[in-house]
Amino acid sequence: LVGPEVPIIGTLDAHANLSEQMAASCNALIAYRTNPHLDQRDRGRDAARLLVRTLKGEVQPTMAISRPPLAISIERQCTEEPHLKPLYAAADDQLRSANVLSNSILLGFPYADVPELGSATVVVTDNDPDLAQRLANDLARTMWEMRSEFHGPFTSIEEAISQCRESSERVCLLDMGDNVGGGSSADGTALLGAIHSASLGPAFGCLYDPEAVAACEQAGNGSRMTLSVGGKTDQLHGAPIEVAVTVRSLHEGQFRESQPRHGGITEFDQGRTALCETDSGLTLMLTSLRMVPFSLQQLISCGLDPRQFRILVAKGVNAPIAAYREVCDRFIRVNTPGSTCADMTQLEFVHRRRPMFPFEKNPAFEAKP
Repeated sequence: LVGPEVPIIGTLDAHANLSEQMAASCNALIAYRTNPHLDQRDRGRDAARLLVRTLKGEVQPTMAISRPPLAISIERQCTEEPHLKPLYAAADDQLRSANVLSNSILLGFPYADVPELGSATVVVTDNDPDLAQRLANDLARTMWEMRSEFHGPFTSIEEAISQCRESSERVCLLDMGDNVGGGSSADGTALLGAIHSASLGPAFGCLYDPEAVAACEQAGNGSRMTLSVGGKTDQLHGAPIEVAVTVRSLHEGQFRESQPRHGGITEFDQGRTALCETDSGLTLMLTSLRMVPFSLQQLISCGLDPRQFRILVAKGVNAPIAAYREVCDRFIRVNTPGSTCADMTQLEFVHRRRPMFPFEKNPAFEAKP
């Protein structure tokens, strides 16, 4: 614990759900400006430099926030895509003022059932709280006016399969309902089952299934067997699917990533891993620990060339793009069932604010003075 005379300046994930208490408890908060998150080092450096200037008495940070009644679909939170460009351009324009030390856009985490759920803006000025509040409100109004851009449209599994049939490109299908980084089960079968049934191989997908891994290890490399894979954690992510497979290889499941990737993670451990291939051309990576799809080394470390596949399934929404764009020509976000389904209106919330877009269609937003 520190007293009020000790400055506190922190960095936040752009998915943070910001509360008034959080803002009141520190001098400045600086959020990542990229999703996939590739700028943590830069934002950490910004925070450190601002702290040094504060300690030297060169500046006196004053922070204000604004929280419109808005939850942005995770599907619409990729900062590299055109619909978010005007919002971040408005934020960049504010930074041209000498009195503005920092500003941030909190896109929010729409799967958290908390009162703080939602998007927010943050502006930090040099000893000018009125300016900070005015600019935070301006940025929040810009966000609010864009709200129709932040919910849908959603691509169904059937539509995604059809698009893959018609495409000659290498496609990454993003399994949004089983977004491992968002807290899902990692064993959703809806999308992989559809790919298997449609015989769209060569295709790749990963499932958390320690039971199936153990069965593969017992059978050994080269064995032919029938497995029940996935869908074992809960009732939200599809039922297990029965597949006839050949066990291709077994692995320890540790790998390293040396390139900038979402979250800055470099060391990974997905536990004992089995690679199996179905007659439909689907390669299944079965893992003993849940693993986020943030690195192509997940495949390469097990002897797979990602370019050998026509379709790669990544259980995420935006984060996998940082890695998979090296090999994939096209990304399709698929509205699959699960605890992280893209359509937030299909989820049940108890603690969120009301009214709030998109759950209620016409809430009012009045920025605080």
